[in-house]
Amino acid sequence: MSATFKLFITAPKGLEPLLADELIELGLNEVRPTRAGVSCQGTLAQAYRICLWSRIANRVLLPLTSFPAPTDRDLYAGIAKIEWEEHLSKQGCFAVEFTSLHSAMKHTHYGALKVKDAIVDQFRERYQIRPDVVLEQPDIRINVHLREDVASVSLDLSGESLHKRGYRTEGVLAPLKENLAAAILRKAGWDKIAAAGGSLLDPMCGSGTFLVEAALIAADIAPGLERDYFGFTHWKQHQPEVWAELIKEARERRAAGLAKLPLIQGYDSDISAVRIATGNIQRAGFANKIHVEHRALAQFAPNPEHKTGLVIVNPPYGERLGVTEELRHLYGCLGDRLKNHFADWEAAVLVSHADLGKCIGIRAHRMFSFYNGALECKLLRFHLQPEWFMHAYHAQSPKKQAEAAATLAKTQVAEPQFSDSGQMFANRLKKNVKNLAQWVQRENIHCYRLYDADLPEYALAVDVYEEWLHVQEYAPPKTIDPDKAAQRLAEALNIISEVLDVPSSRIYLKVRRPQKGTAQYVKHNQSGQFFEVHEGDAVFLVNLSDYLDTGLFLDHRLTRQMLHDVVEGKRFLNLFAYTGTATVQAALGGASSTTSVDMSKSYLAWARRNLARNGFSDQRHHFIQEDCIAWLAKETQHYEVIFLDPPTFSNSKRMEGVLDVQRDHVELIRAAMRCLTRRGVLIFSNNYQRFKLDTEALSDLEIQDMSAATLPKDFARNPKIHQCWKIANKI
Repeated sequence: MSATFKLFITAPKGLEPLLADELIELGLNEVRPTRAGVSCQGTLAQAYRICLWSRIANRVLLPLTSFPAPTDRDLYAGIAKIEWEEHLSKQGCFAVEFTSLHSAMKHTHYGALKVKDAIVDQFRERYQIRPDVVLEQPDIRINVHLREDVASVSLDLSGESLHKRGYRTEGVLAPLKENLAAAILRKAGWDKIAAAGGSLLDPMCGSGTFLVEAALIAADIAPGLERDYFGFTHWKQHQPEVWAELIKEARERRAAGLAKLPLIQGYDSDISAVRIATGNIQRAGFANKIHVEHRALAQFAPNPEHKTGLVIVNPPYGERLGVTEELRHLYGCLGDRLKNHFADWEAAVLVSHADLGKCIGIRAHRMFSFYNGALECKLLRFHLQPEWFMHAYHAQSPKKQAEAAATLAKTQVAEPQFSDSGQMFANRLKKNVKNLAQWVQRENIHCYRLYDADLPEYALAVDVYEEWLHVQEYAPPKTIDPDKAAQRLAEALNIISEVLDVPSSRIYLKVRRPQKGTAQYVKHNQSGQFFEVHEGDAVFLVNLSDYLDTGLFLDHRLTRQMLHDVVEGKRFLNLFAYTGTATVQAALGGASSTTSVDMSKSYLAWARRNLARNGFSDQRHHFIQEDCIAWLAKETQHYEVIFLDPPTFSNSKRMEGVLDVQRDHVELIRAAMRCLTRRGVLIFSNNYQRFKLDTEALSDLEIQDMSAATLPKDFARNPKIHQCWKIANKI
């Protein structure tokens, strides 16, 4: 009959109950969770099985003895009484791990030295030979824990922490340890989801730890099967035949399990993380079985062939980056994707701050505590039910505005009592809605210009921002009676609200006058209220009240799409970046890196939030607060795609001199071209309606007028509102 040993299995903080459950499943007896681990009883074969199969344990300790050790002499004497030749060969090597808690001997390095001296002296006195101390992969590792002056001495059968599976040689910033990832997957219900044929997706996979651990679980693969070192392999009492039988069984189970491995996918917006994850997956034996690709958070979605599964994600923590607006928007982006694309799925998100969890915008049905190192985190679990999808987040639904416009075009609205001119204005609004309805729906447009001073008496611009309206009155001439102008504006607002069926609370009015310098960017209010709107796959934050402009230039819609389509794998530079909407589209288009330059701290912060809201918060995206002209003069990097969209006129206090786009555009283009690669492309645009490009001064360049091609349908009534060129070096 096999001998039974007392064992102590250590675990990360907070995982003791999970480890106890796992040990019971592995057949151990007398299982009792305690602080920092679980005590149990089992045979040597069962101890080996823990080393091979435990997904949660750190170390497997085989206790040898315990004794009082109030002084260093007592510690030395107690260690010297152990017959070390029963465990270590004369030519062997060892290492000592020493910890102390509530004891007189607090210096752990000194304690380890006393233990080492006692072992070495025993061998020297008996055999005139001295075993070596080797810290990395010794023949045996000795664990001594001094608690309240009582020393507990154990052999570490694991040799080194069992979280080291052997597949991860590279990590990313603050990676999860493998056993913590396995514990999270267990609490997320992955074993049951995988058994039912569900798939797994990690949209921020980093070094791929969740992906590999999920595959090990789903394929019934022992996590220690590919480890090349354990603490018992050179132990004198090791039973190699027992170990060989366990390895044989594990390999048979792996072969059977790989045949039923479900779909496991990972995405990351950092191309270097994708490279690291791919290498780790290959070393774990899952090449061509786990799919990883470079994809932004705002673009992740389930494989159409798989209707259910688990989304698991460990997004950036506040402790690492601070609970910034960028992080809040990043978590909001995650919530949007879950709400809009993952009906019938489960989701599990590890968060360090309750506020960040709330930003996801979904109520968690379960919550569990974990410790990632010393940091307490919460695992939020979500049931993404299809009936909930029909009601939640309707305000941000990507199709809502198109459907509303199409419905409005077909609806017979009762004629209210307007003045004759007011009725003409109402008729024009309805006509514009009808004319644009099919285009809006077909092109999936959510923000567009509905009316732009089509009737001279109503000199307004009416822009639709999903469920909100942004109305700008072009200031009337001084010859117009101010009272009559005010009455006409009041009637126009009533007509807009009535015809478009938008309550006045969702209509934002501004008066637009000819601007000088950067006046269009000056803050007019202090509401700080931002709304989310959609453009293709992008989500943008707009502010309809605080500035004359909203943060989204609607006439640049096709220009941004053009940038999106040409930047894949290329370095992108956005000059006069404003709120970074072009940068977002470049990032979504797969740019290898982006750099956004603007003088305004506020607008760069807005740009950061826009990037984060679309799932980009990594180090590939750079923001520089500086005068673009001065910055270009000293920039030494080169970019494959540059977007140059200067204001018509600028005399900001932070600028050296004054920018006049008509006067200075040649110099500005030349400066940008110096930062362009030989085969790169510069997209140059501006909104100065009387602008003329000096093609003669730029005759050595390849210039293509893209103004007509990038003019959206909703701005076609005034072609001069937008001008755009594609400029490249002549090859």
